[in-house]
Amino acid sequence: MLRITLSAEPCAGVWGEKALLSYREDGAVIHYHGEFPLRRIQQAARRLQSQGAEQISLEGNGWNYERQWAFYCGFATPNKPVELEWAPIDEDEVELLSARRRSIEWVRRVVNATPENVYPEKLAAEAVEFLTSIAGEHISHEVLVGDQLLEHGWVGTHSVGRASSRKPVMLTLDYNPTGDKDAPVAACLVGKGITFDSGGYSLKSSAGMVTMKCDMGGAATVTAALGYAIEQGLRQRVRLILCCAENMVAGNAYKLGDVLTYKNGMTVEVVNTDAEGRLVLADGLIAASETKAPLIIDAATLTGAAMMALGTEYNALFSMDKSLLLKAQELSELVHEPAWPLPLEKWHQDNCPSYYAETANSRAQKGGGMGGASNAAAFLSRFVDTNNSSWIHFDLAACFQDSADSRWAAGATGQGVANIAALLL
Repeated sequence: MLRITLSAEPCAGVWGEKALLSYREDGAVIHYHGEFPLRRIQQAARRLQSQGAEQISLEGNGWNYERQWAFYCGFATPNKPVELEWAPIDEDEVELLSARRRSIEWVRRVVNATPENVYPEKLAAEAVEFLTSIAGEHISHEVLVGDQLLEHGWVGTHSVGRASSRKPVMLTLDYNPTGDKDAPVAACLVGKGITFDSGGYSLKSSAGMVTMKCDMGGAATVTAALGYAIEQGLRQRVRLILCCAENMVAGNAYKLGDVLTYKNGMTVEVVNTDAEGRLVLADGLIAASETKAPLIIDAATLTGAAMMALGTEYNALFSMDKSLLLKAQELSELVHEPAWPLPLEKWHQDNCPSYYAETANSRAQKGGGMGGASNAAAFLSRFVDTNNSSWIHFDLAACFQDSADSRWAAGATGQGVANIAALLL
């Protein structure tokens, strides 16, 4: 067990004044002086992990909640378990660290798993099992599979997933700690659960397809956020809706030029089968609106345009409720999960026109054309009852790393979980 301590002083000359780490017989010292101390701590943890450290004990002074969490983020890895003992701080903060770690490790496990092992029905089952392990008797759920989706009017999820031998699924999970079956739903969470995305007939390249097991990151994020909020004391009724499918190519796949008629009457022309996430989320947002919950939050790995705008450091936020948008950004800073608002106005709904339907699901241009992330968010807004609900959309540009860098291992990061949990609370 390596003992890791902190120092606000620069390294001694032998290590180099700008060095992140100096070493002792029983461990190392992280030198976090200068700008961006949390980033330096995360980088140091990543370096220790890359040097083969697997068992770490955080010790000494200076290890507050934020610094310990930064260390965990750098130390976690997708391909082998690690042992990390928290430094002794306030007991409530240690419990909070442990609860956050449980939620993030669940996200890492399901998102990093192969698409062969996590498919739509399995993802739904994993979500139920995870939340039942936390809230037990307060959890109930319904799973619609395959053609059952059509019987209930969920045409988007069915259309996207029908070409796969793994049937599409909608999970509706109810967390109700009130004991009152008629209690109002305080919030709805909606997650994009595309467990593998080939792009459909708008086929992705091999390079673009290789990490598409992460396309269910939205579903994993909102599930973990609910679990983390429950562990922090959430006592209001929350509905979780996961729209799960594999987007594959087959003779019965949905095609460009198809027109889908949604449960709310909206007609949508398919001009890009690789813009499938918004088609499944539309079902979830209609279902969320039916509850008349005052707060609706959706999360999805929705557009490359959000990543082009913000890189992989920030999640993108969209809402027509400016006060909710500001609150979400403030909370992102509080929990150290960077998020940034991108433009969304009512007129963005007109940016994906169709001659054959009320709207298209994208533009027939690479990446959906200019302003693709805003146009995708505007598409989603068509399916939210904004007269009864405030709605915010997370485009999760920061939830997955295609490759390792100086702060993160490759794979799921869990960015967004604490931000959404904070909104619920």
